Amino acid sequence: MKTPLYLSLMGVVVLTNSSFKKAKIYNFRTATKNTFRVLVLKSKYEMHIYDSSGEWIVGYPVVFGNKDLGDKMMEGDRKTPEGIFHIAMKRRHEKWDSFLSIDYPTAESYRRFNERKAKGQIPANARIGGSIGIHGTWPHEDFAIDQYQNWTEGCISTKNAFIQQIFSMLPVGTEVEIRR
Repeated sequence: MKTPLYLSLMGVVVLTNSSFKKAKIYNFRTATKNTFRVLVLKSKYEMHIYDSSGEWIVGYPVVFGNKDLGDKMMEGDRKTPEGIFHIAMKRRHEKWDSFLSIDYPTAESYRRFNERKAKGQIPANARIGGSIGIHGTWPHEDFAIDQYQNWTEGCISTKNAFIQQIFSMLPVGTEVEIRR
């Protein structure tokens, strides 16, 4: 007699975890750089993807480099840069499944870097760094995402299954905003 109770509970789960809002259908093969927008919220360990109308599509858990979540100051600080960037290149990666390179450093990144140097906030011989992107984890280490283990050199990392979805969805040129 547990079956009716079980089915009722399953119905509640389905109803509470479903959206009755009409779902949009996206053709990822014809997506352009303006089809989607990415917002990374470092303080919440979240990455959200929106469509061109500003409607939320999907969110993913992410981790970063340095635990203090501050803005990237210089090469080697393991911090994830903040600002508005774009996906510059996509490639498969031997360690982290897939890699979506962002166009860090931008002109704004250089402006902030030079300002910090002039104020003595970073060493005069410091370099700005680069090679920042969105990627997966080491094989079989998706637990780092669940446990909020910041392990990268300043990149944004998510689970390998998620990076495969993101890689397929987002074209080169897509805007990526990173905020604290």
